[in-house]
Amino acid sequence: MPEVAFLNGRFLPLADATVSIEDRGFQFGDGVYEVIRTYRGRPFEVAAHLARLDRSARAIQLHQPYPEARWSQLILEGIERAAYPESKIYLQVTRGAAPRDHSYAADLVPTVVMTVRELQPIAAAVKSRGVAAMTTEDIRWGRCDVKSINLLANVLARQQAKQTGVYETILVKDGSVTEGSVSNVVVVRDGSLITAPEGPRILSGVTRAVVLRLARDHGVAVHERYPSQGDLFAAEEVFLTGTTVEVLGVVEIDGKTVGSGQPGRLTNRIAEWFSAQTV
Repeated sequence: MPEVAFLNGRFLPLADATVSIEDRGFQFGDGVYEVIRTYRGRPFEVAAHLARLDRSARAIQLHQPYPEARWSQLILEGIERAAYPESKIYLQVTRGAAPRDHSYAADLVPTVVMTVRELQPIAAAVKSRGVAAMTTEDIRWGRCDVKSINLLANVLARQQAKQTGVYETILVKDGSVTEGSVSNVVVVRDGSLITAPEGPRILSGVTRAVVLRLARDHGVAVHERYPSQGDLFAAEEVFLTGTTVEVLGVVEIDGKTVGSGQPGRLTNRIAEWFSAQTV
């Protein structure tokens, strides 16, 4: 099955898709992106992802090339062309190509990229036993709510996790837990969920929003405030949320066991509620 790309108005094999070396995405990280996954071949929460893409673009004064309806058509066509059992769809819009200069002209034509690759879901055994994480200082820029392609700080944090032999790096700023390098973080204390509030210090995840809604619908208290490091290490449970991680229990942080050392009861219940939404 082919890995499919869409570049500036046309579909083509991924291997044939190229952009100018003067593209501002390459030169400056001047662009935004989204990642969408499918369940049973259908894209999940497309409207929410496209709304966030639009918010990110507006935040950096980047012209959106397509309305939501056109993006949705392109996504469905890409999924059909690739024909994978499950797909991961990557959307990227940069400000376009121009001679290298920090400032930019108002009439630049955005570069539009979409790729469709096969999605390999996290193994059931990994979800069942949970994952280990580590903490590190959050050194990202001041507008983490913008889903920018400039991800160097996230890359470094994720690489720390890989080199340490754990799954994820949990970011901490001034003693407060913000999120993970590729996920949102939820702490369970006294049967309630604690997670960083929406705002410029986190990228508010689409999966996070679904999970918090489901928790509230099932009578679980949700506190949107920054968990402290004390909250993190005293937690009954900790779990991650994200498009590809879904709901994933954390059983060890910085070498210390979380709770019972297995994904907790509430984590498992929320994972079941979330799974029911994807049918």
